[in-house]
Amino acid sequence: MRNQISGARLPLKLIVNLIGTFLLSFTYYHINYQNHLTEGGFVGLSLLGKYVLGLSPSITVLLLDLPVLLIALALKGKGFVCNTFISVGSFTVFYGLMERYSGMMLDFHGNLALAALLSGLLTGLGSGLVLRCGGASGGDDILSLLISEWKGIKVGTVFIMMDIAVLLLSLFYMPFRETMYTAMAVIVAGQVITFTTTLGKPKRGKKLRVQPGARGRQEAAAATVAGKL
Repeated sequence: MRNQISGARLPLKLIVNLIGTFLLSFTYYHINYQNHLTEGGFVGLSLLGKYVLGLSPSITVLLLDLPVLLIALALKGKGFVCNTFISVGSFTVFYGLMERYSGMMLDFHGNLALAALLSGLLTGLGSGLVLRCGGASGGDDILSLLISEWKGIKVGTVFIMMDIAVLLLSLFYMPFRETMYTAMAVIVAGQVITFTTTLGKPKRGKKLRVQPGARGRQEAAAATVAGKL
């Protein structure tokens, strides 16, 4: 019976994974790319590598992703890595299709604050859905998840710290204005990721201390008096 329920959930997880990666690809192309917002995470590091060392971003991202995927395989198992490959593959397909066929233009150059807000909301939701169904959208998300589980920090908080660090390095080659608006998008995305991944799950908190009732207090006082006698 349990195997049947688990099998029934697989198509739902796949659909959620695809929805998440579609949101990511839509946002990265139609909002970030079209409005010249930069990137954090491994993509941001790969762009920095191109600027400083002349390395191809595709090679740099691969070199950054592979060690993290191997660590994830050892710690999280084949299922997690398989879901991650599905997410990465579908993102590549969705982004390529939009880049080639989409004629939609979302011009927010006159209001980059709105672009950053929308980017944060949609990428946070997309990444959160992918994480929620047992995968990740890339090596940087895997690293955020592993650090979160290791240190007990919210995954969205780790996401923000890593991306902000990369964005600070990106100031070497990116305009200050676009970088700051990207930082705003990253902060919003981190909060949405935390909300999406924790929604409906029990919080890890301190145990509630139950105050004794009147009868309990009387019994405790009597016991104390008896002890003194």
